[in-house]
This record gives sequence, structure tokens and C-alpha cells, in this order.
Amino acid sequence: MTAKIKLNAASGGGSISIQAPSSSSNNRVIALPDIADGTLVTSQSTLDATKLSGNLPALNGSALTGISAGITMMDQWRITNDNNKTDGYTIDSNWERSDTYFAQLGSGMTESSGLFTFPVTGIFLIFGQTQMNSTASYAGIQLQVSTNGGSNFSVFTYGYQNPDGYSHLFLHGILDVTETNNHRVRMVAKNQSSTQYSGDSNAFRTGITFIRLGDT
Repeated sequence: MTAKIKLNAASGGGSISIQAPSSSSNNRVIALPDIADGTLVTSQSTLDATKLSGNLPALNGSALTGISAGITMMDQWRITNDNNKTDGYTIDSNWERSDTYFAQLGSGMTESSGLFTFPVTGIFLIFGQTQMNSTASYAGIQLQVSTNGGSNFSVFTYGYQNPDGYSHLFLHGILDVTETNNHRVRMVAKNQSSTQYSGDSNAFRTGITFIRLGDT
């Protein structure tokens, strides 16, 4: 005889049955977690980031961290026209949010005279690129970071080329943004002599991309 436990609704409802395996070699133990009231997840459940966030029940004695909503913030900015800069000057004009085949995620960055402010804290993957036109012996860019609201900056990531006409440079880094009031990023020209940092209002030539990977 197959053992079965059947629970009926208090009134006017359906029932649920729990049936043991037909073979002793298929003994199974289902342990309910010692947590607050919740809902069992089934193959027909609808899951979203809210249901998957927070702490999950322990697995093999180790607590599982929640599954986050993934990338919740991404933004990209470019210069629409050329910036001609000598060494050490911020690329500070003609910035716009990319609007060609692009859609930002979440709250976007704020830009003022080439100075970028973060809308939220988090771990950010930052890409910088530039197309340059120069006959200097070397030319490139630095992404610089301030942690005191823009009073002082230090080099975050940088690169150089030995151009003879047009050249292209791409760089990236990961930044831990712990305070939106104090963290700032800017792109700075580095060259041996004046260099054109090329812009375009319809394509991404010189600019910065910000992707928030997760919480700080």
C-alpha cells in the first residue's frame, strides 16, 4: 500500500497530497528551513529581482547571499565636437549623453565642464576612449578620480600613443564609489604638444562609459 498524507482546505477549497516513494531505495527527506513565513517556489512561480533579493536559506551549512537585480545603472557620454587640448587640461566642452542606438539604465551620470558625478554608490566598470589627431611625439588621456568633491584628483587609469595623424586609444578600470557627494571623474589630455581629441554628434569617438556592477 502506498502511503499518502492528504490535507484538505478548511472549507470550500482544494487539497494537497504528500505521497512517499514507491521504493525504499528512494527514501527522501525534505527539510523546511527555520525561517519566517514564506511561499514555496514552484515551476509555475513568477520570480523577479525582489523575490530573489536578500538572504536565501543555508546550503550545506553556508548561508547564500541574495541574487541581485543585475546591472541597474549604465550610462555613456561623448563629445560632439573636437577638443584641442595641451598637456594636463580637462576635456571639458561639447559633452552630451550618447543618443545614437543607445538607452541608459537607471539614474544617469551628471556632467559639468567635463566633471562627472555619480547618482548612486557602487562598484563601477568605467571605459574611456578617444580618437586623436596629433603630430606630437606622444598623446593620450588619463581618467582621474577625486574623492573630495573635485578639490584634488589622482590618476585612475591612463594610456598613450605615438601618433602621426589619427590614432585611437581605449582604456578601462574598476572604481569603488563609496560616496556620491565626493567621488568625481574627469578625462584629462596628456600629450607632448597640442592634440585634437575628436568628437562626433552621431557616433562615439571620444567619451566615457559607466556600468554599475553591484553594491560597494
